[in-house]
Amino acid sequence: MTAKSTLKGFTTKILHHDRLRGTEHNAVHQPIHTSSQYAYADAKDLVAVFQGRPGFSYARQGTPTTAALEAKLAQMEAGTSAITFATGMAALTAVFATLLKSGDHLLASQYVFGNTNSLFGTLSQLGIEVTLVDATNLDAVKAAVRTNTRMIFVETIGNPGTQIADLEGIGEVAKANNLVYFVDGTLTSPYLFQAKSVGASLTMHSLSKHIAGHAQALGGVVIDTGLFDWSSYPNILPTYQKNDPKGWAMAQIKKKGLRDMGATLAAEPAHRIAIGAETLALRLDKACANALALAQLLDGHRAVARVAYPGLPDHQQHDRAARLFGDRFGTLLSFSLNPGLDCVEFLNSLSLPVLATHVGDTRTLALPVAQTIYHEMGSAMRAQMGIEDGLIRVSVGIEDLNDVLADFSKALDAMV
Repeated sequence: MTAKSTLKGFTTKILHHDRLRGTEHNAVHQPIHTSSQYAYADAKDLVAVFQGRPGFSYARQGTPTTAALEAKLAQMEAGTSAITFATGMAALTAVFATLLKSGDHLLASQYVFGNTNSLFGTLSQLGIEVTLVDATNLDAVKAAVRTNTRMIFVETIGNPGTQIADLEGIGEVAKANNLVYFVDGTLTSPYLFQAKSVGASLTMHSLSKHIAGHAQALGGVVIDTGLFDWSSYPNILPTYQKNDPKGWAMAQIKKKGLRDMGATLAAEPAHRIAIGAETLALRLDKACANALALAQLLDGHRAVARVAYPGLPDHQQHDRAARLFGDRFGTLLSFSLNPGLDCVEFLNSLSLPVLATHVGDTRTLALPVAQTIYHEMGSAMRAQMGIEDGLIRVSVGIEDLNDVLADFSKALDAMV
């Protein structure tokens, strides 16, 4: 039995992935390949790569560095293949723009990241119908399916409201209607949840968040779970209907998203992401524990009106979250102060959190939601998503818990 075949643990497999896959000079990490072009001694080999044989031709369509990261990410999600992109939004755009066309219908959760919601507006301008629905309510999802529906899109945990979609039920709806089930797992990461377990066809992550973990690299990924029969999907172009149908969609996404759109992940950030992923489980264990403790503190404080965190027993989808994610409920929470208390004043009184727009960092981050990342959305859409004017979002980091709790306690006590 080889060392490779004995590796079972999540972190163990990530740590030894590059070495066991094979690297130059037996390096434990895949080196950074900065070349933008790849030459062949025989023109036949160059032709073969252009016509679909595995290999590299021009860095816009990938490098050995991104290929190693993609193999690692596919392994983390128990998927068949992965494609990396310059950002998570680039990954989303590549899927929607290459697998949907004018006249198609996209059914999506109304509890999605603000930039994703903005992207839906762009899709609508291109003739793709988009319906936003309460994805926590399976009956609402079923009722929204149309004859021209092609895809259902949800996030594992809503940002910033922490709503948990009925991921299992939606998987059954998608299967019954032969729909592509596309899941954004950014806020859980493959460590807390694998979308394949609920029947997802595709899953994506903003690699900039938990997987990279240290706010030093942008990236995104799309992973095929291997569950969808792409030979039955009407939007695969004839050019990509070659070889095994299991690879048709990813071939189309890669060519259109990387070659045509140019949303390529560069080698250096790909390397940083790959290194960051090695400590994903360690960071999330700590940050999830910190988040639960902070949520409990906020929930019991007289200055706080409402707390949204799936780990709290009174969260509307707490039981669902426990079934899906076990005893780790993510690192994101949101809360509102009592009427009359100024959320901006409160944030300015904190010492430890970084006031910045990001999630999944090693540091605790906080911001006023309505005035910043959801400002352009307008009050009507914010109300539909349950975003109050005084809502505060916190992405909890890995600091010493006593420091986090002491800082928030002091700032809260000063408000009342």
